[in-house]
Amino acid sequence: MKRLVIAWLLIPMYAALLQGQELCVGNHWTEKQGKEHLDSIRGMIRSSHQWDRREKAIRKQILEGTGLAGLKRSAKAPAIKTGAVHEMDGYRVTNLAIESEPGSWITGNLYEPTGQSGPFAGILCPHGHWSDWSDYGRYRHDMQKRCAVFCRMGAVVFAYDMVGYGDNKQANHEDPLTLQLQTRNSMRVVDYLVNRKDVDRKRIAVTGASGGGTQSFILAAVDDRVAVSVPVVQVSAHFFGGCICESGMPIHKTSKIQINNVEIAASIAPRPLLLVSDGADWTRNTEKVEYPFARYIYGLYGKENLVENAHFANGQHDYGFSKRQAVYRFLAKHLAMKADPVLWEEKDIGLLEVDDLRNK
Repeated sequence: MKRLVIAWLLIPMYAALLQGQELCVGNHWTEKQGKEHLDSIRGMIRSSHQWDRREKAIRKQILEGTGLAGLKRSAKAPAIKTGAVHEMDGYRVTNLAIESEPGSWITGNLYEPTGQSGPFAGILCPHGHWSDWSDYGRYRHDMQKRCAVFCRMGAVVFAYDMVGYGDNKQANHEDPLTLQLQTRNSMRVVDYLVNRKDVDRKRIAVTGASGGGTQSFILAAVDDRVAVSVPVVQVSAHFFGGCICESGMPIHKTSKIQINNVEIAASIAPRPLLLVSDGADWTRNTEKVEYPFARYIYGLYGKENLVENAHFANGQHDYGFSKRQAVYRFLAKHLAMKADPVLWEEKDIGLLEVDDLRNK
């Protein structure tokens, strides 16, 4: 069944390629070219109505480029498999798998508040790439800490594997369809969260760093159930993502349209957006290039206050403590969660071992 579904979804992708679509991979442009593109778009877009049309074209291109344009959305909650349950201080962690397609499972960990009454916000936490497969993504201490804090602030959180990582065995990460599969997986996680009785379906957010940042802004662009997007150390005018899971399918360019990741991230306007950037990678220009563009787009709606940039000029390519602090503040503000700086200090958080968190 799974291979039949994938084969069906391949048809529009190959048809699109035959029509002249191209891939924009990695540093496809120079920094100068990236800025010039944004300046050009800014010159063409003078009203919120014009941006609405551009946003529709961006969404259409992502869905067609990934072969998801014909996907039928389900209003039903997906099937789940539960594993070990870990009772922590103020929250519990359940090893959970969510069915994406028949026989295909999204593996991860569900973090739920304890000692609080809902309805809660819902937060998706995808992860990026790591060279050490025994220490990555949803197992890492920084992921466990932010998920724990989100819970204590009043959110149900799901941290989940990239395709081909950890317990996700539906395909290798180098599979040509990984971008399609990961986008589909994230949409199914939203299906799961909005169907929970204790989650407020109007307060759904997504946040991840690096490749997890790419998953965040792509999901928000194609699924308007996501109310808040926080891509960390990834949104760039000139860098399109270096992995096949980010730029391995034709979502950026055809003979009719050229878009970059800044436009994709800003396409959710006026839904709240936080761009987190640093001085050590392709987000080093965010204060002067990417953020001003996003602020301009939000300004077309009179909603400049709904987009922010947290820039760490001396920071590294990570989801470090200072970055998490900025995210806590932003999500507390826009998801109506507890805005208690004491919680954000990340004290008394029990850290689980990799074997504890695995789906078995």
